[in-house]
Amino acid sequence: MKKHIVKYLLIALALCVVYSCVEYHPYDTNIDGEKGLNERNIALIEELCRDCSEIRFAVVSDSQRWYDELKLSIESINAREDIDFVIHAGDIADFGLRTEFEVQRDMLQKLDVPFVCLLGNHDCLGTGEIIFRKMFGDFNFSFTAAKTRFVCLNTNALEFDANDAVPDIGFIEEELQSLPSDIERSVVVMHAYPYCDQFNNEVAEEFHSLVRRFPSIEFCLHGHGHTFRAKDIFEDDIIYYQCPSSGERAYMIFTINEEGYSYEKIDF
Repeated sequence: MKKHIVKYLLIALALCVVYSCVEYHPYDTNIDGEKGLNERNIALIEELCRDCSEIRFAVVSDSQRWYDELKLSIESINAREDIDFVIHAGDIADFGLRTEFEVQRDMLQKLDVPFVCLLGNHDCLGTGEIIFRKMFGDFNFSFTAAKTRFVCLNTNALEFDANDAVPDIGFIEEELQSLPSDIERSVVVMHAYPYCDQFNNEVAEEFHSLVRRFPSIEFCLHGHGHTFRAKDIFEDDIIYYQCPSSGERAYMIFTINEEGYSYEKIDF
């Protein structure tokens, strides 16, 4: 009898050790580490780029299951000395688990420059929306860098109830009405792009008509498709650039100045 008791105690101890090392509940939203990162990093970006005549930023996206590749992209960006900030275009998590967000956040915090993260459709799974909001902030946000307005939007309509405004037309209209007076150029960033499976395509035309109203709209950025693509979706010379996933071992760099913009795809 004593042998059986010892056996069960050992099994119980082993299970305790195992479950202390993994996320034991898929809906755990008790985040360890830093929160509210977008607001903090936006303040840094705006201060660092306030008097710049030119900005250069990197875009990474869809890193949800490619941890080694994300690490390599961060090392590649840090090896450069010409990047002002980084935008992650969404899908940090694959299943919306807390540990996924925490690990990728901690990796991104090794960047030598400030970064912001957008909400992706995989980030919405489980209680991912709650975790994202705690860790990064609002799903829709904006910031200014060198007189360029960056409008960052949640466009993952399929992951939200029909009563939720995704994309939030009201937010976009408010942005248009409250633009700082010194804005000279605009960039709109999202995860899911018009006419893809995640977008609310009933409002695609209305969405893009609002995009066109931003001052000197340079281009739009998005992720979700995992491969690089540059497409004039609405055939009006506004290009939607699709950033490759980290799994493609690539990221994008954009440069904006008074003469316009340029971009390059960086393979690593």
